[in-house]
This record gives sequence, C-alpha cells and structure tokens, in this order.
Amino acid sequence: MRIRATVAAVSGALALSALAVPAAQADDSRPTSGGSFFTAPQPAQGSQAKRTAGVSAKAAKVKITSAVVNGGKPIVLAANAKKTVSFSTTATGSGLIGTAPFIWVGKNVNTAFGVGPNEKGFTCKGVNATTTTCKGTITLNPAKLKNAQAANWHVGVVAVTEDGDQIQKDSVSRVKVQRLGKLTADASPEPVKKGKTITVTGKLTRANWETKKYAGYAAQPVKLQFKKKGAKSYTTVKTVKTSSTGALKTTVKASVDGHWRYSFSGTSTTPTVTSAADFLDVK
Repeated sequence: MRIRATVAAVSGALALSALAVPAAQADDSRPTSGGSFFTAPQPAQGSQAKRTAGVSAKAAKVKITSAVVNGGKPIVLAANAKKTVSFSTTATGSGLIGTAPFIWVGKNVNTAFGVGPNEKGFTCKGVNATTTTCKGTITLNPAKLKNAQAANWHVGVVAVTEDGDQIQKDSVSRVKVQRLGKLTADASPEPVKKGKTITVTGKLTRANWETKKYAGYAAQPVKLQFKKKGAKSYTTVKTVKTSSTGALKTTVKASVDGHWRYSFSGTSTTPTVTSAADFLDVK
C-alpha cells in the first residue's frame, strides 16, 4: 500500500493538509525525508506494526497511541452513495507535525485496498509539548468496493515529524464496514374482523456494492413484532425466515387494533434494521 502526503502548518497550528491512500500493489518504497511528499516504507522483516527504519532517533521514539474512525461505530454503506465519516488520531513524541489515518481491508497491508483522509477539514494541534491530536474525515465510495469487503477493516496511522521522517503503524484499531439493509412490512386485509387471519408480508434487502442496487437477503431469521394500540413497546410474535429472494410471509390471528412490523437483528456484514410499522384496524 502506498501512502502519499503533503504536510503544512496552518495559522500556527499543526495540520496535515492533504493525505491520500490509494489502493496499490506492493512496491519497493522506502522512507524519505526533507520533502513535502512521501511514500511510507514497507514493514520491517518479521514485523508489520511499526516502521521506523531509516528515521532519526527522535522519530523512533514517536508513539501512535490511538486512532478512532466514525466514533468507533460501524460504517454502513448504501448501494451507490459515498459516505463521509470522522476520525481522530493521537500520537506522542517531540517534533511531531501530525498523524494521518488510513483504513484498509485485506490479508496484508502491502496488497490491501485502502482509503485515506480527505484534505478539507484536516486539522492537527499540540495538546502539550509531546502529544499531538488530529481530526478530519474519510470518505468511502461503495462503487469501488466488493461485497466481500464488508468486514472488519484495519485502521493504520502515519506520523510525520518536523524533520520529514515518517513512522507508520499498520493496525492501531479496527472499524467495521457493513452493507446497508432495508426491511418492509405490510399487514392485510385491512380492516379485518376480530379473530380472523391476517397475512404479514415484507422483504429484507441489502446493498450490493457490485451491482449498485439492493438484493434480497436469503435465509435470514426476522422477528414479526406487534404493539397494541396505546402500548409503549413491541412484543415478538414469531420468527420468520426470508426466502431465496429475501421475501417474508406469515399468518396470525387478529385480536385488537395495533401496529405490525418486522425486525432483523443483523449479521456481521449487515446491521440491525426494523421496518416501518403498519397499523391494522380490527373491527
């Protein structure tokens, strides 16, 4: 993975004005110093955590202490819409200009797909003589992703010093990237006589990043829930499995007026989703 950056000071505060982490194959990059642009070094033999080869003794003492993307919450992406999330990073060490995160997915950072921070709104500041924090945003474009990349991504960080040295830690933390799900519910017939059977249909779909559309999520357990008119909470009536196309269909007896809905607990790749409620009038 190649990482390039432009480092600048803004209004007396520390800032990284532009960083980008495009997807790339492994190369023979090595650390550079003294210039505005740099390419991060490859991991040292037997270690993928810290990259300090070729940097000063001062830079070698730099410690990247934290990196949080999207407040630690999963990043949920629609079928065909970019999403921008926040990040914050912290590092300690003298002579630090700032730190920049990059998120990546794959078995090895050298061959992984990665995304770096946006230039706009990227700011860094010194908390004290040895601690620097940086904040900004990262934008993900599902059009560039494969469905299989809905997974736990690594959050790496590059720290830059006043001398132009760079220290890279490939996996400071993790952030989950998921495919957005949608769920519908429809109770019929309406109105219905008390004691008669009603049918509740619906469909569970989720974003397909490769087709840029939504597709049925098959063989998933979904809860049918009911809330009596005037009540404050829902109760689960039964659990229904989706068909091969994500469709839902089940029958129940109608007894009182109330709201019907479906609720999906989610999976590692798709978050929890609940349908809009459908009110049924019982005569």
